[in-house]
Amino acid sequence: MPLAVVHSRALVGLQAPEVCVEVHLGNGLPAFHIVGLPQAAVRESRDRVRAALLHGGHEFPNRRLTVNLTPADLPKDSGRYDLPIAVGILAASGQLPQQALDELELVGELSLTGELRPIRGALAMVLAVRDAGRRRRLVLPASCATEAGLVPDVHSLVAGSLAEVCAHLRSEEPLELVGDILPAADAQGGPDLAEIRGQWSARRALEIAAAGGHSLLMVGSPGAGKTMLAQRFAGLLPPLEPDEALECALVQSITGAFDPARWARRPYRAPHHTASAVALAGGGNPPRPGEVTLAHRGVLFLDELPEFDAAALEVLREPLESGEITVSRAARQATFPARFQLIAAMNPCPCGYAGSRLRECTCPPERVLRYQRTISGPLLDRIDLRIEVEPVPPETMDASPTGEPTATARARVAAAILTQLQRQQRPNALLGPAEIDRHCPATAAARALLRAAAGRLGWSARTWHRVLRVARTIADLADTPTIDETQVAEAIQLRRALGAC
Repeated sequence: MPLAVVHSRALVGLQAPEVCVEVHLGNGLPAFHIVGLPQAAVRESRDRVRAALLHGGHEFPNRRLTVNLTPADLPKDSGRYDLPIAVGILAASGQLPQQALDELELVGELSLTGELRPIRGALAMVLAVRDAGRRRRLVLPASCATEAGLVPDVHSLVAGSLAEVCAHLRSEEPLELVGDILPAADAQGGPDLAEIRGQWSARRALEIAAAGGHSLLMVGSPGAGKTMLAQRFAGLLPPLEPDEALECALVQSITGAFDPARWARRPYRAPHHTASAVALAGGGNPPRPGEVTLAHRGVLFLDELPEFDAAALEVLREPLESGEITVSRAARQATFPARFQLIAAMNPCPCGYAGSRLRECTCPPERVLRYQRTISGPLLDRIDLRIEVEPVPPETMDASPTGEPTATARARVAAAILTQLQRQQRPNALLGPAEIDRHCPATAAARALLRAAAGRLGWSARTWHRVLRVARTIADLADTPTIDETQVAEAIQLRRALGAC
């Protein structure tokens, strides 16, 4: 029969909807058409598929060849359709049996010699096959075997070439099954806090931020150690749980950046300050994730915060609250996860030395104020901790490092996180207003101090709740069930940089 149907998968955001590749051999002048909203990489499949079939000793039908990718209104991109198109041509021309095609879904890009090359989103496709509940197995390139093995109890098939797929369909040599694979990786690699000299208050702020899932802004002169502190923050966080690690691997998979060596390690993203709003939020057609999604379950570090474009910074406001971001385009939209911890750093003024004891600031007061106001009030209000990072004195720099290692602080952070999960099943930073009332009891003296600070500093309701969440985290680190006035006072002091609001 001059018609064959091969099942495959597209990639839209984090989803992998099913695509049917219909191949028809008709009469008329020889031609090769691909229809069904293919983008440029898919249209170029014609040349790759023809060369791969001829190189493998197959006959390329000298007829009018039409390939239809359904559903027709779903954009198709990349070379993942090379393999199903090639198999469909062979099946429609009678060179392969069609009976086994209903039991398989095929994805893979072909080289001109018929070798299968890796594709983006292999993990998303394995998850889609599992969730579909059908008795089909996914056939994908052997280089994607590690991704395919991350999903338990889903045994995909891997192939190194088109010839191996053909041998499997002819029942000559079965393809290799991929079992469950859990990559071995050091989840706590990276630089150590013990390398930092001094900066005790900044270390304390890092520990509080890690324990409660709070965002942090560090303000200090150049060379004070802001970047070094931020680079060591991810090491304070506990290893990812298996479900969280799978979420991070899925995000990496759809961008083509999956690395088994970083399994269960928290993402750390540090985009340059020239990054656009699209680079941070995501975009394109079809939509792809940006930095806020690539930092999901990990750390997004923005150095030189006022140097970022104002529109780019405003992108952060919604995901900081909701933990996700929706990228909308005219014909398509996609929602990506974006539950990250924001760590930001900035100088106090354009020259960098306002209030510094190292050298005199050369900036007029109005220029300092204008520079600091580059960060909008709504965004600043969403940052829980705002601290000043003072330069390290020469005598401290000349002494040997005396700070505790990351592992010691991480143990305290892990204990505080466990307390929060047992009490409320989420970090303190994600508590809602009703949960704050229930899980953040404070002494009368602490409440009085909180009311006095709110009235004097003109807090919003959001600020009130955020200070209470931070105080709850400080109390969890101290292993006390009730928040006292010293913990409230510390939480208030941790919001004093760049003004008291």
